[in-house]
Amino acid sequence: MDISFFSGAVTLICCFFAVAAACLTHRSKSVRTKGGEDSCNCACSHGSCGGGRFDKTSVLNGGSSGSSVFGGFEEEMVEKVSVTVAAEKLTGASMMEQLVPEITTHALSYLDYPSLCRLSMTNSLMRKAANDDNAWKALYHKDFTLEQDSLSPINGWKAYYAATRAIMNVNADFFNIIRERSVPAMERFWLNADYVKCFHASGEYFTGHNAVIGSWQLAFNWEQNVDFEIRDVKARVMTDSAWVTMKAYLNMGSGTVTNVFELHNGRWYMVHHHCSVMLIHGGAGQQAVQG
Repeated sequence: MDISFFSGAVTLICCFFAVAAACLTHRSKSVRTKGGEDSCNCACSHGSCGGGRFDKTSVLNGGSSGSSVFGGFEEEMVEKVSVTVAAEKLTGASMMEQLVPEITTHALSYLDYPSLCRLSMTNSLMRKAANDDNAWKALYHKDFTLEQDSLSPINGWKAYYAATRAIMNVNADFFNIIRERSVPAMERFWLNADYVKCFHASGEYFTGHNAVIGSWQLAFNWEQNVDFEIRDVKARVMTDSAWVTMKAYLNMGSGTVTNVFELHNGRWYMVHHHCSVMLIHGGAGQQAVQG
C-alpha cells in the first residue's frame, strides 16, 4: 500500500475525531449555566431525557436534541420561541411594550404623582410608559375630579395635571394668607389691575387693586379669628386663566367660594374672589358645619 495514501487516511480520521470531540464539548457546555445544570423539569424524573438534561441551545436553534422523547412538543415549542424572537427583532419591542395599553394604564393607575414622576426617570422604556396620556388622565380623575372626562387638553393630560396641581396650590396659599392675616402677602397675591373684584361674605364688593387690598386690611384688623374648612375643591384651567370653586364651612355657617386667577409672566394672580355664606342657627345645620 502506498505510504502516502496511508498517511492521508490517518490524518483524515484524526481530523474527524477532533471535530467530533469539539462538537461534543460545545454541546456539553451549552446545557450548563453559571449556577450549574438545567434540569428538564418534566415527567422524566429518572433521566429518560438524556440524563435529566435538556439542551436549550439545540431547541432554540431548531436542533433535534431529545426529539425521540419530546416529539411534536419540541417542534411546537421551537416554533413559538422562534416567532417570539423574530417578532422582538422586527419590532424592537420588549414584553412590556407589547402589553395591551389598557393593562399598562391600569397598572400605572396605582401610582401617585411623585411615584409616576420617579418612574419616568428610570429609563427610556419607563419614561415612555409613565408619560402615557391615559395614565395621567386616570391620575387626574383620581386626585382631582371625575368631571371633565370629555376634555382634550391641548398639551396632553400630563401638562393639564401639572397646571391643575399648580392652581390648587395657589388657591390653598390664598386661605393660608387669610389665616395668617398678612396684608403684604395679600397685596402680592392679587393682580395689580383696575378690573379685579372682591365680593366678601358680608355682601360688600370692591373693585380695583387698592380698594380690594384695603377691604382685606379692614377685615384683618376688625374681624375675630374665624375657623373655617375648605372642601370639594374643583378647578378648571385654561391657557392663561383658571377658576376654582369650593365649599367653605365656618363656625357661623357654610357657603360657596369662587376664585378666579390669571397667568402673567409665569405666575398666577387672583383677579376675582366671591364668597357667599349662608348663616345657620344651631340644630342639624350646626352639626353639618362642624362636621
